Amino acid sequence: MKILFVCMGNICRSPSAEGIFQNIIDGRGVADLFELDSAGTHGYHAGSPPDQRAQKAALARGIDLSRLRARSVEHSDFEIFDHILAMDHDNLSGLLSMSPKQYAHKVELFLNYAPEQPQREVPDPYYGGAQGFEHVLDLITLAGEGLLTASLERMRS
Repeated sequence: MKILFVCMGNICRSPSAEGIFQNIIDGRGVADLFELDSAGTHGYHAGSPPDQRAQKAALARGIDLSRLRARSVEHSDFEIFDHILAMDHDNLSGLLSMSPKQYAHKVELFLNYAPEQPQREVPDPYYGGAQGFEHVLDLITLAGEGLLTASLERMRS
């Protein structure tokens, strides 16, 4: 299953989601069933590593994001990926406007996989402090666990 995590600049939320989900599937021994990537709806930071604050918060949880590099969503992503998961409604709208109609069903909010969580968007921590990055990692972990459960159920059926 191929999954693309998407935020605006691909330096905070989406690389964190990629790293956390990779950690989750590694820990469950199912990494060979998945192919992961992350991208941004805007190319502001193409080629850059994740934000240092995102890297620091993830590393404190044992997740190394340093190898990841920002890139923009490409039209081919809609065909290649099975799931394209937006961090918020703005990026969801942007993805849906870019997506060919036949692939629009692949695009959804990442927090749909954390239905017990009342918050529907992963907030952008870029302009906030360290606590914002911790909150983002908590939300991503919840949604990541739900995504794994849903994905394994889909694969079984």
